[in-house]
Amino acid sequence: MYHIIINPASRSGKGLQIWKRQVEPALQRGNVPYRPYFSEKAGDVARIASEIISLPAQSPVSIVILGGDGTMNEALQGIPEQAQVILGYIPTGSSNDLARDLNIPTDPTAALDLILHTGKPHAMDLGVLTYSDGEVRRFAVSCGIGFDAAVCEEALHSKVKPVLNRIGLGKLTYLGIALKQLLAARAVSGRLTLDNNIPVNIGNMLFTACMLHRFEGGGFMFSPNADPTDGIMNLCAVGDLPKWLILFALPTAFKGKHYRFQGVEAYQTTTLTLETSVPMWVHTDGEVTRKSSRITVACKKHALQIIHP
Repeated sequence: MYHIIINPASRSGKGLQIWKRQVEPALQRGNVPYRPYFSEKAGDVARIASEIISLPAQSPVSIVILGGDGTMNEALQGIPEQAQVILGYIPTGSSNDLARDLNIPTDPTAALDLILHTGKPHAMDLGVLTYSDGEVRRFAVSCGIGFDAAVCEEALHSKVKPVLNRIGLGKLTYLGIALKQLLAARAVSGRLTLDNNIPVNIGNMLFTACMLHRFEGGGFMFSPNADPTDGIMNLCAVGDLPKWLILFALPTAFKGKHYRFQGVEAYQTTTLTLETSVPMWVHTDGEVTRKSSRITVACKKHALQIIHP
């Protein structure tokens, strides 16, 4: 039995059409046993995933997510780390960084065929972010604090983004917001404490991204060497870089060439404590819930099972 969680609002409101016109008919033609669930508001996906896990059923449970990276992220919030779950992914988001790194097709019927026939479950790492008050957020792709999270936060509330998404120009939203956030960014100092417990101070920190996969933000290759199965987080920390130079450095991140710029540093660790002089926006897989001046992040090796080639 495949439990399929559908985000109807994904792909600029086309998620429901994709389900009805492409995915469900393919399941019916193949006589595949399935049960659909539909999200209506924030928090529904986590609640539905939790309810599926609590159902009496054989282990492992097969859950398929039809949505974007944010939908997958919300599902992770409802799945306990010890739960025996195999995840399938039909990417219908605007960024699809998880699918990009795992070579999962963005064509819905091809992604479904991969789940049902040609793909297999692979053990992957899971990120766990903990705020100073004990709140926990899990992530599959990346988490970050600072500029990248601020861009995500504003994009989530943008009225222009859905319009541009419909005509295939959604990335222009992020470009405009990024320029705005860059100009408004204040000088913030940061401190990273890695596995060796030796603090790394970052003056005028723009952002720090904790990467399990290579890409975030719709194709920025912030960590070209990231491996989602090695139990290690790859960090991209940006600070002490003039704003005018950042305008040149950021586009090079699409090809993973940004480390040529002084002030862009790479680190590897399994655990991280990050402190900033003022609270900054924090994201997990592009989902932003709050600001913080102190977070801890850990990589749980092979804590996820996801179907991909």
